[in-house]
Amino acid sequence: MTIDAAAVSGALGRLRSPIAGVARRLAGLRGWRRAVAAMSFGALATLALPPAYVVPVLLIAFPALLWLLDGARSSAAAALVGWCFGFGYFVVGLYWIAFALTVDLASYFWLMPFAVAGLPAVLGVFTGAATLVLHRLPVSGVGRVLAFAVLWAAAEWLRGHLFTGFPWNLTGYAWVAWTPVLQSVAVFGIYGLSLLTVAVAALPAAAIAPNGGWSKRGLAALACGVAVFAVLAVGGGVRLAGADHGTVPEVMLRLVQPNIAQADKWNRDRLADNFALHIALSSQPGAQPVTHVVWPESAVPFVLENNEEVLRAIAAAVPPGGLIITGAPRAAPPDQPRQYWNSLLAIDEDGAVVARYDKFHLVPFGEYVPFRNILPIDKVTPGRIDFSPGPGPRTVIMPGLPPVSPLICYEVIFPGSVSADPQSGDPRPALLMNLTNDAWYGLTAGPYQHFAIARTRAVEEGLPMVRVATTGISGVVDAHGVVTARLGLGSSGVVDAALPTALSSPTPYARWGDGPFGLMLLLLAIAAGAGGRRA
Repeated sequence: MTIDAAAVSGALGRLRSPIAGVARRLAGLRGWRRAVAAMSFGALATLALPPAYVVPVLLIAFPALLWLLDGARSSAAAALVGWCFGFGYFVVGLYWIAFALTVDLASYFWLMPFAVAGLPAVLGVFTGAATLVLHRLPVSGVGRVLAFAVLWAAAEWLRGHLFTGFPWNLTGYAWVAWTPVLQSVAVFGIYGLSLLTVAVAALPAAAIAPNGGWSKRGLAALACGVAVFAVLAVGGGVRLAGADHGTVPEVMLRLVQPNIAQADKWNRDRLADNFALHIALSSQPGAQPVTHVVWPESAVPFVLENNEEVLRAIAAAVPPGGLIITGAPRAAPPDQPRQYWNSLLAIDEDGAVVARYDKFHLVPFGEYVPFRNILPIDKVTPGRIDFSPGPGPRTVIMPGLPPVSPLICYEVIFPGSVSADPQSGDPRPALLMNLTNDAWYGLTAGPYQHFAIARTRAVEEGLPMVRVATTGISGVVDAHGVVTARLGLGSSGVVDAALPTALSSPTPYARWGDGPFGLMLLLLAIAAGAGGRRA
């Protein structure tokens, strides 16, 4: 087959005119029209995220943002455009947070505006800061696009670290359903994948020259960007094809997802029934003998270690020689100052607690109230006493399992912080175990996003992930991010699954963390400087 160069040239020529027209119209918007357009394109970008994964929309949203910035004549205008884009992105991408307040709407209705608009407004500051800096840089064309990608990725990294951090819905998560491309996070992490994604997605803005014609340099850069992702996909496919699908011998897990609504979870009249449901699901027969049963976060909604009757009931459901691993609050001994922890406990068939872990990365306003002496509010979760943080990521040894790195709820969203520091003396884990309660968010996008984030940690670390939710998405993910067992959102039941093995050696990301991402930022920043300067 031969390619008709004249036909290709003609097709490109016909395509150029409407794209250039859109670019001019967006750059010409002013006032509220520009603000609404920026918010709309930010909202559009969320279609690339879980659970939709419509990645091509980024080829529209990011160029549109840059064309809107073309019309910004001041730093304040540029910052406002970026903030509006971020506001639209976070309002739509995080709408499910407000759903948590409907569990007790009579008490927390006044917080609804803060959940719907307040948090997106704060997070939009990061995108606004990125576009503000971009406006001040003397770059154009391809260099401007690369500078934008560097600033966007740096803003995501800062969002994930400042003020306890909230690295939810990073742009790179658009690739979780594209497992071959996702393999790249084993080298440079999710922040690196975000950087490359934004750089390539925004390049159409550089393909249109200021005079409305095609920019050969921009088209060449766009072609190179597409080639980069083709290489990532091929390389990831090769990695998956050569993957070892082995499992840990003599381990059969049972994941228990009771599907208890959040309104019922802490209802005193339902506590006994809820507990009995966990016991019944754990005790039902399976196709193969189960060795370890895993319950979700706060499956036992009261202090367990002081309750002999409950421990005996759990012990009766423990598989012979195995464990039940559950989430439960833990309290300090009576002779010590009053403290509570959100914990994971492992219980053997004698009713003894043989391992424990305390959550260290607590949710602001959910598990503690920042500046409690100043803010006249209580946390959203039941109980007036704040939880105390545990000592940090650690490796826990549980009988019959390889070394475990426990993660409770949103501890799993923090890249590079899901296992103990090698300097701590803890052994490297061979398993990530995430207990969570996504019942707060109902049948929304939130649980899908949370599960996608957990899958990404497995690939970054080269470790299998076992995730159990009260309701949400429970499942087993292997060290390459492939889901080997799953219970869907809104389902009640159990899934019995073998435990995949960890990779034989740590991934580059597990060794070096965000170092490769930092190097990528530096190289793209240099390329941006060399890529073009404003006249």
